[in-house]
Amino acid sequence: MSRIVSKSPLSSPQLRRNGLVQRYAPGLYAFWKFARPHTIIGTSLSVLGLYLIATASSRQVSIEGALVSLLPPLLACLCGNVYIVGLNQLEDVAIDRINKPHLPLASGEFSPRQGSLIVAIAGGLALLLALWQSPFLLATVGVSLLIGTAYSLPPLRLKRFPVWASLCIFTVRGVIVNLGLFLHFQGGLPIPPSVWALTLFVLLFTFAIAIFKDIPDTEGDRQYNITTFTLRLGQRAVFRLALWVITSCYLGMVLAGLIGLPGTNALFLVVTHLIALGLLWQRSTQVKLDTQSSVGHYYQFIWKLFFLEYLMFPIACLLS
Repeated sequence: MSRIVSKSPLSSPQLRRNGLVQRYAPGLYAFWKFARPHTIIGTSLSVLGLYLIATASSRQVSIEGALVSLLPPLLACLCGNVYIVGLNQLEDVAIDRINKPHLPLASGEFSPRQGSLIVAIAGGLALLLALWQSPFLLATVGVSLLIGTAYSLPPLRLKRFPVWASLCIFTVRGVIVNLGLFLHFQGGLPIPPSVWALTLFVLLFTFAIAIFKDIPDTEGDRQYNITTFTLRLGQRAVFRLALWVITSCYLGMVLAGLIGLPGTNALFLVVTHLIALGLLWQRSTQVKLDTQSSVGHYYQFIWKLFFLEYLMFPIACLLS
């Protein structure tokens, strides 16, 4: 469901690798863009992170056991991810020709029929894999697909309304994914305080991502009557709001560490989140809101901080 600016800040080696893939495997490269890599990485890390948190107390994590436990839910969630972002692209071809012309449907690399086939297969596989695993995973995937469908498809097409659009995104990423995956990996209740803390952190962080993502897309959204917080409040106001929401996430986690969040290593939790907070503000001083590439680089940086949380927090649990 997430949107991203047309170019990503890649290093020279990454650009060369992408160029080689694009030249020798154009279909694969187009599918990779269609799957929205930043959402694929986020989904993969959330599955891994919740697995590590669920198994942290047992101290019995083996490579073989991890592969057996991780691969089916990971594949189910990745297929669900492709369904959600693919459906959004199918409905946004005209808008993406303005905001994100590099995407496969907007550029013509994929036809609408090909895109529809990929989305249908991905959605079906997601549900079948989840059904094979557990009721918790089926509920997680099924509700996520329902919300993703309501977000993109008429007659609801909730993405037209800024409050509903944000609610869709942070409900899936923040609540459903974290609680559903934990219940799947643990096998049921109870949900410990550490998971509630991570859920609240991700819930607010995802809200910041949801409102920030529209800052560079004002032209296409305005032309096709997609109302966003950026169009209502202005770029600078939304930028500051997103920055302070993420800041509150990090300060909240620092406070939780100082109080003594059960199941976590307090020192690691406090130090790592203070470092991440410092990096957030240091990078914010370099953003030029009137330059799309500058906003895009910062948006990518926010996603990297989001990825990092699913590494930092599970490590804090493993060190407890």
